[in-house]
Amino acid sequence: QVTLVESGGGSVKPGGSLRLSCVATGRTSDTHRSLCLGWFRQPPGKDREWVASIHTGGDFTWSADSIKGRFAVSRDSTKIGSQITAYLQMNNLKPEDTAMYYCAARLTAGDYCTESAMLHDFWGPGTQVTVSS
Repeated sequence: QVTLVESGGGSVKPGGSLRLSCVATGRTSDTHRSLCLGWFRQPPGKDREWVASIHTGGDFTWSADSIKGRFAVSRDSTKIGSQITAYLQMNNLKPEDTAMYYCAARLTAGDYCTESAMLHDFWGPGTQVTVSS
């Protein structure tokens, strides 16, 4: 079982920045698997979409084309037991970035993190990001 808690959301004006945090606790790894942490967002009235992922075993990262150059995913290298903290740095925010942002996790034996929301087993409650002038 992995528990996820997001923080860092808020209201900003276009062009502003926010850094979201996701704290993962519980069984964040085992002998053969590492944790993939993914960021997803759901704009009002729209489907949930994948934003970015990080493989905590090798620090590989992937991001959606729509946010490349503006958003960056990373993780805290400080080790506190099994706790893992991931970040989503969001710069040059636009009104279309307004959404509920979720952190999701999946244990994987491979080197790749899936973009599929359905394949993530654990989800945080979300944090709201609103971009408006």
